[in-house]
Amino acid sequence: MTTETDRPEGVFRDAWGIPHLRAGSARELARLQGRVTARDRAWQLEVERHRARGTSASFLGADALPWDRFVRRARLEDTARRCFAALEERDPETADWVRAYVDGVNEGLAGSAADANPASPATPAPPAHPAPEFASLGLAPGRWEPWTPLAVWLSTHILFAGFPAKLWREEAIRHLGPEAVGLFATDGPGTSGSNGWLVAGERTRTGQAVIAGDPHRFIEDPGVYQQIRLACDEFDVVGLAVPGIPGIGHFGHTGTVAWAITNAMADYQDLYRERLRRTDAGVEALGPDGVWRQVARHTELIRVAREESVEVEILETERGPVIVGGPERPEGSAPDPDHVGAPPALALRYPPRVTADLGFSALLPLLRARRVADVDRAFDRWAEPVNVVQAADTEGGLLHRVAGRVPVRAEANRVRLVPAWEPGHEWTGWHETPRAGLTDGVAVMANQRGPAAPLGVEFAPPHRADRIRELLDGRGQWSAADMPALHTDTHLASAGPLLDRLAALDDLTGPAADLRERLLRWDRRMDADSQDAAAYAALRSALVRRLAAHPAFAALTAPPAYPEVLLPWLALVPRIGFALPHLLGAEELYGVDRRALVREAVEEVADAPAARWGDTHRLAPWRALPDPSYEAPALSGDNDCVLCTSAVPGWTDLAARGPAARYVWDLARREDSRWVVPFGASGRPDSPHHHDQLPLWLKGELAPVVTDWALLTKESDH
Repeated sequence: MTTETDRPEGVFRDAWGIPHLRAGSARELARLQGRVTARDRAWQLEVERHRARGTSASFLGADALPWDRFVRRARLEDTARRCFAALEERDPETADWVRAYVDGVNEGLAGSAADANPASPATPAPPAHPAPEFASLGLAPGRWEPWTPLAVWLSTHILFAGFPAKLWREEAIRHLGPEAVGLFATDGPGTSGSNGWLVAGERTRTGQAVIAGDPHRFIEDPGVYQQIRLACDEFDVVGLAVPGIPGIGHFGHTGTVAWAITNAMADYQDLYRERLRRTDAGVEALGPDGVWRQVARHTELIRVAREESVEVEILETERGPVIVGGPERPEGSAPDPDHVGAPPALALRYPPRVTADLGFSALLPLLRARRVADVDRAFDRWAEPVNVVQAADTEGGLLHRVAGRVPVRAEANRVRLVPAWEPGHEWTGWHETPRAGLTDGVAVMANQRGPAAPLGVEFAPPHRADRIRELLDGRGQWSAADMPALHTDTHLASAGPLLDRLAALDDLTGPAADLRERLLRWDRRMDADSQDAAAYAALRSALVRRLAAHPAFAALTAPPAYPEVLLPWLALVPRIGFALPHLLGAEELYGVDRRALVREAVEEVADAPAARWGDTHRLAPWRALPDPSYEAPALSGDNDCVLCTSAVPGWTDLAARGPAARYVWDLARREDSRWVVPFGASGRPDSPHHHDQLPLWLKGELAPVVTDWALLTKESDH
């Protein structure tokens, strides 16, 4: 067995191609992590760098222009620069560590790096030339700057708090009244969530805690999480890294303590309606004190492949960057045909723009953590996204808390757009982050109203959390090996309100009556091979479309002309689809005859040919470039199942969101931990580890976390 003192440094791989890295110091390790990530994920890093800068249209074309325009107007790269400059002052060690990671990325992209120990037994290293996508576009990898990881982190999470939902609420309140906020409050079309559960040692066979779960995000290829091991003389951590970000922030296991996160669904970003006017000196904004003040203004040019470049006016008020609209036209001027019906100017206020802090000072302490108390202190430095953290250590320590920065401000700020020219909407401080305990040795978080309830407006329905707790309560003792049964549970509790409505239709005849009887006998499992699940989904979609077409909701069918990036939050069909249980359960729904609509929907789908849920419920990952050879696999699960593979009822059965990884952290023996990602460790299409984990992921199986260095294969140095 290799000992701590004679263990070689360098890059090692397990049978799944997962990188296990060892270096002499934390700084050397960060450089090695950057280098290996560039080798394995070069194309992904290039795409993320451009997306963070707002330059992706320069090679992806006009389809990427809406995102680039949003990034420029929201000033994401400038915010990342500010945050890195502040990090250098506040925490020079972490800033230097981030620089080392960036140096490694640039070395890896250039193919010029060499590993540390040329004398070790070796297998061939991966090719150093750029990924094939570069050649197909005639593109060369660009250079990373010290602040690029911060920009990537910010662009990845800027929409996590769901601030565009305020645009929806504004419209819903205007057309339907204040009660619409509660009716439509649910895990909406653009949010990201997770399942996570912590089982204390008193409820496990080993007497040590187990942490398990799966983050739900838009599924991307290559994946948004990178399985990795980071070891040096200070620490030895396995976990899920975000490509482009040093360390392991969300899910990690140091051997003596492990942690995991879920989206807290907190609200920490505000949208201000701005009154702007153009003057000879530039642009001014009206403040809450009644004074017009100069707005920071400049223009930027966005290059668009195969088309003319686009000029964008960048404005920033004292509240924040203006991401929608612009100055009102002067009185007496001719109407502008390009802005007829344009929405009001809106400024986005978000914490890192205010504090110049993205929470990167938490990352090194997390790697160095030995006990729950260390993890707790590390997450005191966390900024965003705001998460619920679960952690446990080998001494019995347990943690269940919210981490991140949420401003103190008026209740109206959290719900809808607020006027910048009226007092009372300023940020006045920061909330203390709530903490929670365990119940019967278990803590469950699935984006429901949990510890973060005082900090948010919209949360996920309780179905996933309730089902996880029901399953955990059904057995006295658990082990790490038992957890995949929870990951893959397909019971759909949210089917209840529609099935109750269906049960009340006891006068149906013919095929409609037959379908009713089938669905009332259905076990409510959304399994890929289930014809009953397919029939339920078809009925649900037919009903959603009928509700969306009802005159009661007509005013919401055509939202204001907001930027394309924000429109998913305003689309009526998905809003009704995700809120359907609420809408069916409400005592009254704006005069809608729901019984008649359910009857019509049943009669519509009753004669449809038999199909299985997996025939239409298939994985639809996001890729920067299309892959003509991709064959979408069939999926089990649904939006409110623990196996959360999200269709959009009434819109599509395809699943763009789902488990971006699954993990089980065993505190008794780290080597009994398990993990899997949807595709593989490598982002290179020519790698055997590009999609080799997909069969495991589809079946709900997990790969072992290898901790014995003797079982790994060392790459050759070059």
